[in-house]
Amino acid sequence: MSVSTPGSATAPCRFAHYFVICGIDTETGLEPDDLAGENFEQSPLKRTFKSKVLAHFPENIEWNPFDQDAVNMLCMPKGLSFRTQVDNRDPQFHSYLITREDGSRTYGFVHTFYEEVTSKQICTAMQTLYQMHHAEHAGSVCASSSCSMDSLASSLDEGDATSLNKLHCCSSYDISRDTLYVSKAICLITPLPFMHACRKFLSQLHRAVTSQQPPPLPLESYIHNVLYEVPLPPPGRSLKFHSVYEPVVCQRPGPSELPLADYPLREAFELLGVENLVQLFTCVLLEMQILLYSQDYQRLMTVAEGITALLFPFQWQHVYVPILPASLLHFLDAPVPYLMGLQSKEGTDRSKLELPQEANLCFVDIDNHFVELPEDFPQFPNKLEFIQEISEVLLRFGIPPEGSLHCSQSATHLKSLALNDLVNDKKNGNLPGDALAVFELLQGNPTLERLQALAKRTGVTMGRVEALGRGKNKDWRLQCEEEELQDARLNVQVREVFASRFTQMFADYEAFVIQSAQDLESWLTNREQMQNFDKASFLSDQPEPYLPFLSHFIETQMFATFIDNKIMSQWEEKEPLLRVFDSRIEKTRMYNVRVPNLRSSSYQKCTILKESAQAIEQRLMKIDHTAIHPHLLDMKIGQGKYEQGFFPKLQADVLATGPANNKWASRTATAQRRKDRHRQHSEHLGLDNDLREKYMQEARSLGKNLRQPKLSDLSPAVIAQTNWKFVEGLLKECRMKTKRMLVEKMGHEAVELGHGEASITGLEENTLIASLCDLLERIWSHGLQVKQGKSALWSHLLQYQEREEKLDPPAESPVSVGPERRKSETGMGMPFLRVSLIQDMRHIQNMSEIKTDVGRARAWIRLSLEKKLLSQHLKQLLSNQALTKKLYKRYAFLRCEEEKEQFLFHLLSLNAVDYFCFTSVFTTIMIPYRALIIPIKKLSNAITTSNPWVCVSGELGDSGVMQIPKNVLEMTFESGFRPHHTHISAVFKCQNLGKLTTVQIGHDNSGLLAKWLVDCVMVRNEISGHTYKFPCGRWLGKGVDDGSLERILIGELVIPCSEDDVGRNCRTPPLQRSPTQPRRLSIPSLTSRSSKPTAAQIQEAIGEAVNNIVKHFHKPEKERGSLTILLCGENGLVSALEQFFHHGFKSSRIFQKNVFMWDFVEKAVAYFETTDQIGDIQEPESFNLTCKTFCQYVNAINGTPRSIGKDGKFQLLVCLGARDHLLPQWIPLLVECPLITRMYEEYALLRDRMTVNSLIRVLQTIQDFNITLESSLVKGIDL
Repeated sequence: MSVSTPGSATAPCRFAHYFVICGIDTETGLEPDDLAGENFEQSPLKRTFKSKVLAHFPENIEWNPFDQDAVNMLCMPKGLSFRTQVDNRDPQFHSYLITREDGSRTYGFVHTFYEEVTSKQICTAMQTLYQMHHAEHAGSVCASSSCSMDSLASSLDEGDATSLNKLHCCSSYDISRDTLYVSKAICLITPLPFMHACRKFLSQLHRAVTSQQPPPLPLESYIHNVLYEVPLPPPGRSLKFHSVYEPVVCQRPGPSELPLADYPLREAFELLGVENLVQLFTCVLLEMQILLYSQDYQRLMTVAEGITALLFPFQWQHVYVPILPASLLHFLDAPVPYLMGLQSKEGTDRSKLELPQEANLCFVDIDNHFVELPEDFPQFPNKLEFIQEISEVLLRFGIPPEGSLHCSQSATHLKSLALNDLVNDKKNGNLPGDALAVFELLQGNPTLERLQALAKRTGVTMGRVEALGRGKNKDWRLQCEEEELQDARLNVQVREVFASRFTQMFADYEAFVIQSAQDLESWLTNREQMQNFDKASFLSDQPEPYLPFLSHFIETQMFATFIDNKIMSQWEEKEPLLRVFDSRIEKTRMYNVRVPNLRSSSYQKCTILKESAQAIEQRLMKIDHTAIHPHLLDMKIGQGKYEQGFFPKLQADVLATGPANNKWASRTATAQRRKDRHRQHSEHLGLDNDLREKYMQEARSLGKNLRQPKLSDLSPAVIAQTNWKFVEGLLKECRMKTKRMLVEKMGHEAVELGHGEASITGLEENTLIASLCDLLERIWSHGLQVKQGKSALWSHLLQYQEREEKLDPPAESPVSVGPERRKSETGMGMPFLRVSLIQDMRHIQNMSEIKTDVGRARAWIRLSLEKKLLSQHLKQLLSNQALTKKLYKRYAFLRCEEEKEQFLFHLLSLNAVDYFCFTSVFTTIMIPYRALIIPIKKLSNAITTSNPWVCVSGELGDSGVMQIPKNVLEMTFESGFRPHHTHISAVFKCQNLGKLTTVQIGHDNSGLLAKWLVDCVMVRNEISGHTYKFPCGRWLGKGVDDGSLERILIGELVIPCSEDDVGRNCRTPPLQRSPTQPRRLSIPSLTSRSSKPTAAQIQEAIGEAVNNIVKHFHKPEKERGSLTILLCGENGLVSALEQFFHHGFKSSRIFQKNVFMWDFVEKAVAYFETTDQIGDIQEPESFNLTCKTFCQYVNAINGTPRSIGKDGKFQLLVCLGARDHLLPQWIPLLVECPLITRMYEEYALLRDRMTVNSLIRVLQTIQDFNITLESSLVKGIDL
């Protein structure tokens, strides 16, 4: 097969590569097609039989080897079909494509018609099959004859009496009464999708076979002509060549235009409507699994080719099989993104279709105008305006934007029949009756027809006869040409609207391409390790509404390949799509100078619709080239004879090779020479060509598992190999995804700790987790025995749960003493929290917010990831081998032991970082929290008589004040059962608070033992297991410490530290420390231990605290975290200013109470108020105003009904001052106050003018930010 024929030398430049005939092989007779999986319940006429390639010309072409099995399968995807004289036998047209390993495509165009079966053998075989069928079903039919008759009658199209007459004929074949017909297909295989031209050429060939007069020349002449004498039109030119009756025109876009797309988008929009098409387009861009579903092969092809043509400048990079033959249904099991088309059987609906995986599937029912979308689906940017613009274009062409099933192919077919009738009706013809009679007489004369053909070639005119013939068909032809021109115009304009969206969205993409390699070789060798596009910066530069879509899209293979092509264009010629796209961006820049980095989400319409259609119109109106006319070939006498209704057996020797001297062959030779020169040049550059080719293939196939399944070889070995490729691909994808998640997340946390720049955003993290969920779904749906439910992972979990619960009935409470317990996470008396896969499932099952299995599976993955249990849970799930064997075929990923172990290991590596991917996504769910208050027993009462309360706040809200009843005291014991701590503990349920930030704790000071020294408060999220510690170390009670009855505590996440958590406790350091022990204990014995900070340390702490606040506001809003920690945490602004004010403060007095910072503030207010009344202050108006506001704030804080202590009041003053941008004005006020000399030492920072001025300058840097305080801080303050 690899031998190339002499005539194939110029094949790359030829319009068509092969002409193929498929049909029934009379030698082998009727062979049932087992692979098509047809059942034998059906009547023999409805069954599938094997078809064969009967002939193809030429034998083979070097660069496009003939793949017999694939061509046969795609020309007749359902195999042979039989009809009798009562059935509809209209010819059908469909097309297909074959994608080769390197991603290049070949198109096939097929005209299928019915031919009478002349072989007695086959007719007898069909008769025998019918007799057997009737014998088998006789008994059962008698029993239920009435109902089956009813159902069959209702399933027929006509509801009238004729259908019943037909019933007898439909359901049987009688050799003596019926004529048997069988399908036959003629096919052209071309390098480019010239759909209209091939359709015309093939239908004229068929017309020649069925018409009463033989064609002007033998059919071989036309086929030889199209195979060897018709060149491809050069780019930017049109070409006319001749078929049997009429010329055929095709055109090709120029180098600066959008690439060729000949499938009518009009039809795709009519079939689906704009809204559905845009949704489908979005799914394709996000590389989901797309399944098109229709009874009509050509519709599958029209939608698939239409949607991929709209992707410009991107290209679909995964499995692409627009027509999936019945024998290849196992391809739907592929655990990779795919775009496939499946033919629907008559009468089967969507619910009966068992698909292996649906978690990430976009199902497009073309015939019913319906698209079923995957869950969690981001919308295309500016979707509404986009749909509006497309609709305007469609309306200009008279197409309703909502689409219409009724104006699709079937309707156009009817319209064409009606027009045919008009043309054939002599009253409407352009010829008077007598002229027509003469014409028909002449037309029926074969000698004259030959003469006519000869005259045509030699250029002699035969005006009268030509005119007669033309007149008859002129209107019909003009009508077709006009329709074709309209389709071409519409195609270009709609595609321009889509292209213009990408030109706007990616106008600056080049600025974010990372060009790190010096030469192609080093780039290709390190491709996998390199980051070649700065995703984080790109996203931060985009308008907010675009982000959900763009963050997913820039993770796709099609985007990665686009960027790879951009980088490779430094060293080699630009890929054609990229060249066109870049030139458009250049043009946009010239006309529209945009301020860099200011992206607006305003919608700009496409402005070049008119010009874009003009080029095509000109090419179609004014033909640039005309191919050689068909001519008589050197054929043996008697061959090529003609029998009406039968496609002749073609003479192979004249069709096997082309003419030796082609005028356009030289064009190819020149191109070849140019290629050779280019190759020598690149070899001279030092990169071995074979090696380079290998690298290029690797670079292009990176991340793609399998571009195209092999259609030709269906041996078990090949199927096994394909599955093995899938398994390897899934493992590689898992490695890449987990590595990316780790690197990005660690990079981000390193920045939080002060190293380098962040490279991930919350949005990007969410995208990565969503794609991990998608990968797990694909792994779980690979090699399923029987599909149950839409999510393969969730149905596996449910079956596991069912088995486990039979063995071990469910425990009542998640807090357990069972064997599967986790040790106490803090050593501080929190009861054990059970670690259990099934417990986590129950949490998800109790969430009423999640309605679908796919949603539950995703939530469970997120929860397990947040708890650092994903790998452990999945290992436990797969440890039940009996269940895995029951659910999965031998070749499934989950039954490949070594790969499965590696996969679990990759997932285990994710435990090294902290995710809040469950808590931050399911923000409205109710979560049980357990709060534990731990007193310091050595220094205070172990038990309090007062009534304690807590209020827990997080990033998403607060729990409200919760009274803790006195009777929930909990004892915990150390070894030897010595009482160790008495805790107060309570469990409360409230809406998800997110990451916890603060706890307010207080009591009502009632009873004899009211004073209470609290060590800390612990709060645990009972679903995610996250435990937060809120250190206190201060008294609560009147007349002790600063007299406070309530305190606000700042929390930090506690790291689990039990031995069984080896994989879980590796994590990056906490993002923000919180006060672990009191900043300033008012107990002499404890204070004396801590050393006082120096002036330089205090100034540095203030700078650091302010710096953190500035950084906070420079992050995207959704990723800022808690501002309360930056204000009130251990290294927060309040703490830093407290140290500043405490420096040189005369606080401890002999025989007197401690003096607090707040005492100084109150005295200052008293001074200002008295001097103001006397009217002493000789200061400018602004100073007086500042005085008034300062006094107002302090009095409001003192007047609050809350029992806050003096330190709490100072904290509140700083927070309010920061919020209302008053701190820089208040500090000079305190410095001017004469009291300062009495209360501060000479060396105090507050008495040093230079230091105070520098403090004011530092505080002014946060003036521009809009600081919002947590409600727990400002509760009860009335300003």
